[in-house]
Amino acid sequence: MKLSFHGHSVVKIETNGKTILIDPFITGNDLCDLDAGKVKADVILLTHGHNDHVGDTIDIAKRNDALVVAPFELATYLGWQGLNTHPMHIGGAHEFDFGRVKLTQAFHGSAYTDDEKQEIIYTGMPSGILFFAEGKTIYHAGDTALYSDMKLLEKYRIDVAFLPIGDNFTMGPDDAAVAAEWIGAKKVVPMHYNTFPVIEQNPESFAESLGNDTGHVMKPGDEVEV
Repeated sequence: MKLSFHGHSVVKIETNGKTILIDPFITGNDLCDLDAGKVKADVILLTHGHNDHVGDTIDIAKRNDALVVAPFELATYLGWQGLNTHPMHIGGAHEFDFGRVKLTQAFHGSAYTDDEKQEIIYTGMPSGILFFAEGKTIYHAGDTALYSDMKLLEKYRIDVAFLPIGDNFTMGPDDAAVAAEWIGAKKVVPMHYNTFPVIEQNPESFAESLGNDTGHVMKPGDEVEV
């Protein structure tokens, strides 16, 4: 399995002959190295409905005829936009031909904002994602605060966890360090930082604070084999 990070919360997983994008916020993301008009995807996984996570989902999914897996209300909204969607909800899991997906809790908001119409469209509960394939477990926390039930995730023996550290909108480095300890992942990659001035952080300091070579900073475009 190959993992790559592409700025903010954009993660690509290549496994079982499929390319999976998580939260493809590309256009308007100065830290992203991908081209929204050229990126390939068989599947798009979404954690919640905020614009900086839904991102270019509609255009990418239509161009690639990709399946979009998302929390129920967000999947319903995107289905109305003509996308092929699979709705899920927190605590539920589903076995796909590319791997198994389970949604976890995330303490945050979830709404899609239409600036032209000045509308905020409610898109259900936010989530994190557990992804299982090739005997490996990947955790993408989405946008979340620290919460005590993260301790329950330890049982999944997570190989790589992507945790937000930006603060202000999500947990900051200190809380993310606690989350890393609780979930017990072999590797922890910081995300959701430095995209905007209000979430500027030092990812190297965060990674070093975890000790035992657990922290792993990935720059946009970096890849790792798991």
